[in-house]
Amino acid sequence: MQHTSELLMPAGSLEKLKTAILYGADAVYAGTPDLSLRTKSAFSLEELQEGINFAHMRGKKVYLTLNLFSHNKDMERLPSFIDTIKKVNPDGVIIADPGIFQYVKEHAPNLELHISTQANVCSSLTVDFWKKQGASLVVLAREVSFDELSQIRRDHDDIKLEVFVHGSMCMTYSGRCLLSNFMAERGANQGNCAQSCRWNYEVKIRLKDGTISDIPLNDQTRELFDFLLEEEFRPGELMPIVEDERGAYILNARDLCLMPHLADYLALGVDSLKIEGRHKTEYYAAVVARAYRAAIDAWRKDPEHFDPAPFMAELDTVQNRGYTKAFHDGRLTNLAHNYDHAASVASYEYAGHIVAWEEDSFLFQAKNTISGGELLQFLSPNFLEPIRVRLATFEDAETGETFEKVHAGQQRTYRIPAAIFEQFEGQNIRDILPTYTVARKKKKLTLQEQARLLLDIETRKAELEQRLPDPAKRERALELLRSEEDTVRRMKVAKPGPKMGSEGCCGKGCNGCMIFWHDDKYKEARALMREKKIGEKLTSRGGV
Repeated sequence: MQHTSELLMPAGSLEKLKTAILYGADAVYAGTPDLSLRTKSAFSLEELQEGINFAHMRGKKVYLTLNLFSHNKDMERLPSFIDTIKKVNPDGVIIADPGIFQYVKEHAPNLELHISTQANVCSSLTVDFWKKQGASLVVLAREVSFDELSQIRRDHDDIKLEVFVHGSMCMTYSGRCLLSNFMAERGANQGNCAQSCRWNYEVKIRLKDGTISDIPLNDQTRELFDFLLEEEFRPGELMPIVEDERGAYILNARDLCLMPHLADYLALGVDSLKIEGRHKTEYYAAVVARAYRAAIDAWRKDPEHFDPAPFMAELDTVQNRGYTKAFHDGRLTNLAHNYDHAASVASYEYAGHIVAWEEDSFLFQAKNTISGGELLQFLSPNFLEPIRVRLATFEDAETGETFEKVHAGQQRTYRIPAAIFEQFEGQNIRDILPTYTVARKKKKLTLQEQARLLLDIETRKAELEQRLPDPAKRERALELLRSEEDTVRRMKVAKPGPKMGSEGCCGKGCNGCMIFWHDDKYKEARALMREKKIGEKLTSRGGV
C-alpha cells in the first residue's frame, strides 16, 4: 500500500482554517464547542459548514472532532449531533470514547471514523483492535517512539496512521491530566485546560515553630525542613512537596518539534503529520503550515539531500517554550522539560494580516504595535523567503487619517497600496499576497528573553546530539536570567491570575466546564443550553 503523508493543521476558528489551507495544509481538524474536546472553539455550525465548503473547493479535507469522554448528559444531544454531522459532510470524525464510536458506527455508517490520541493507542495490538471495530485511521499517542511506530507500520500497512510532529506537550499521559481540574475546575480532558503545569511555583519551608519561610535548596538545608509549594495566583495556599534522590518533579514541558527528524517519518510512510495548536494565532497557523509544507515538498523533490535547517529557522520565529523531540527515541530525558522559564518566546512577533483587497490596495489589520519605518516581513504562501517592506505612515481604511504609529488591540484596518512591492511589478500581487497573508516583525527582547533563547538553542542541540548541555553556555545564559530577577518579580505581581470557581466560568455552556454543569448558580442556564442547537452557546453570562 502506497502512503503519502498529509499535513494536518488545527483550526480553532474559520479564519484560522482558511489561513492553514492557504499556507499549505492538506487537511484541518476542527469542531464546535459542544460535543468535542474543543470547548474554546470559535466555530458556529454555519461557520463550520463554510469552512468545509472552502476546503473541499480546494481539494482539501476537514476532520470533525467528536473526541469527548461522554457523560450521561451528553447523550441527550448525540442523536441531533449525528444528524448534523451527516449534513455538514466532514472527511472524517475523530473519536476517543468507545461508546461514542459504536453509536456513530451504527447511526452514521458512511462516516469515516478516526481514533483520537486521547484513546492512548501505543501498540500494534491496540491498532488492530480499532481496525477490527471499523476505524480507518488511528492517531497514535505522543508516547510512541519512532522504533515503535516503525513496527506498527510494518504490522499494519492496511490502516492509516497519524502522529503528532509539532506543538505543545502535556506533562501527563497523552493529555489525561487532572491538575487543571483540581487547581481551576477547568476540564483538561474536555479541551479547557488552565495549563496549571506551567504556572510559577515557589518552594516554601515550615519551621518547627510553624513559621512559613523561603529557603534555598542545598545539601545543608535538604533534610532540615518540610518543603511546600506556593502557586503565584494563590498566595498563602501551601502544598507539600516530596523531593527524592532524583530531585523535585518539574512540570513545564517544552514544545514538540520533529522537524529535525521529519525525513524519517516521511520515508516510513506515516499517513498524517499532525500539528497541535487550535488556540494559537493565525500567525502560528501560517508559519508552521508554511514551514512544514515547504519541508515536505523539498523532501519529496530530493530526499537524499534534504536539509531541515532552513525550515527549522522558520519555526523558531513563532513563540515556543523551547523545542524537544520528546519520545522520538523512546526515552524522555530531562532536556524535554524547561526548568528555568515557562513563557513562550521568539525573536519575531505577529505584525498583522491582510483581511481584504480593494482595487490596487489591500486592507491590513495590525495585531501588534508598529512604528513608521519599522521593517515588516510579509509571508507569501508561495515561497519561503519573506517579502520585506518599510512603511513610513499608515492610512486608516475608514477615515483616511494617517498615523506614524499603530497600536495593538485597536482592531483598525489600514489601507496599503500594492505599489510598495516594486520588486513584483508586472506580476499579480494578489496571487503572491492573497487575503489571509500574515506579516511579522522583529521583537525587542528583554535580557531574560534573550537568555531563554540561548538556553533553548543549546538545549535543543544537546538533545539532538544526545549529550549534556555545555555548562559554560548554560551558566552564561543563567547569569542573564538572574540579571533581570527583580524586574521579572515586579512583572509577576502585576500579572492577573486566572479566575477561580464560579467567577472563572463564562456561563456560556462549555462542555467539560465543571462549574457550569454542576453549580447551582447555572441551573437555569443549563436548561436554556439544552434548547440550543448544535454548535451554539449562550450569548450572555449564564444566559439569564
